[in-house]
Amino acid sequence: MAEWQKSDWRNKPRIQMPEYTNKDELNAVEAQLASYPPLVFAGEARTLKKKLGAASRGEAFLLQGGDCAESFAQFSADQIRDTFKVMLQMAMVLTYGAKVPVVKVGRMAGQFAKPRSAPTETVNGIELPSYRGDIINELDFTPAARIPDPKKMLQAYTQAAATLNLLRAFSTGGYADVHQVHSWTLGFTESEKASEYRDMANRISDTLDFMKAAGIDSAQAEALRTVSFYTSHESLLLEYEQALTRLDSTSGKWLAGSGHMLWIGDRTRQPDGAHVEFARGVLNPIGLKCGPTTTAEDLKVLMEKLNPENEAGRLTLIARFGAGSVGEHLPRLIKAVQEEGANVLWTCDPMHGNTIKSATGYKTRPFESVLREVREFFAVHKAEGTIPGGVHFEMTGQDVTECTGGVRAVTEEDLSDRYHTACDPRLNASQSLELAFLVAEELSARRQEAQAEAV
Repeated sequence: MAEWQKSDWRNKPRIQMPEYTNKDELNAVEAQLASYPPLVFAGEARTLKKKLGAASRGEAFLLQGGDCAESFAQFSADQIRDTFKVMLQMAMVLTYGAKVPVVKVGRMAGQFAKPRSAPTETVNGIELPSYRGDIINELDFTPAARIPDPKKMLQAYTQAAATLNLLRAFSTGGYADVHQVHSWTLGFTESEKASEYRDMANRISDTLDFMKAAGIDSAQAEALRTVSFYTSHESLLLEYEQALTRLDSTSGKWLAGSGHMLWIGDRTRQPDGAHVEFARGVLNPIGLKCGPTTTAEDLKVLMEKLNPENEAGRLTLIARFGAGSVGEHLPRLIKAVQEEGANVLWTCDPMHGNTIKSATGYKTRPFESVLREVREFFAVHKAEGTIPGGVHFEMTGQDVTECTGGVRAVTEEDLSDRYHTACDPRLNASQSLELAFLVAEELSARRQEAQAEAV
């Protein structure tokens, strides 16, 4: 078989990608991007892969979250900081409950393209191409705005680089210091979960004070003051991905330099399609969305293509079935994995299968449905004797009203108050924290059962 090349995807069927009208302009943008530095490095991707391998064995837990689609217009340091802060809070809750390290991966610094259910949309009798994310076209409903513009890839690269720079500064510059656990609560609205978080923060602070008094603070100082934070996005716009792919001099393998982890969506996981062809050749950890239409046969073919060496941490299967449907679909896919003896990390995406249209016309996700799918995911893994290794959320640190329900009980009438997403509804900070406590309870119960069995 010929050696994989980063352009091989161009010979495969492509879907969910734009047709650029100005090929010369597209070629010029691709050449310019290809001359830029990669956004991430191979050593980082290899380290993440090892951590995901640990999560697949139950020795760690993956928390993956962030925007449904990053926006050029809403780009700001405050937005990045607030989402990072909420993920730190969620990770602290999960670590406290599960007693294992939490691998933190943001849907950030690259999540600019979105698949759509239809190529066009019609408003007031006018039909135009669908909005596909800021890296491709614009949200405004005008013919000019909906024309795919290759120069937007350059703006996406610049914004991704700036986002990564700030995330790295937050991760290592003191903001993520666990001694600052109380400062992360600033700006919380009062709620039962906020109070529960503060109680947990007090217990953590007491533990740190004890460690310091016992003289063991300094030895662990660096580990307590910094965090490792990784980026991920859906590998959808393959011209952008190819332009940022680099040969790793250490291993001789290709690295997708656009983000630490890439995933293939439920709409683009055709075994012989362009997206699978691209993903199979890069060394990064790869995620694969698995929906109700994923067959056991397709999954077996995809696992062989995407992880032929059966490497731990290489392949994450992201289950997204919808509340009430997990028990119907997840067991048969678990069986397919077991039949192949495949090394995979199972995670739960309780967002994408629970999108509905509200009576007020807004696309939303009922928080109770999100919680229910998470519970069903854990219940199936318990019944099958397999490991639920992570969660994947669309969320933001902003106080938005996009998903109904939660402690603060967002109603359908509230959705118009602060509905800022350009694509899919996201959990707000309060709902995200509430969900973290639920997952922590599930993980804690699982840990206690394992300890009881070991006695």
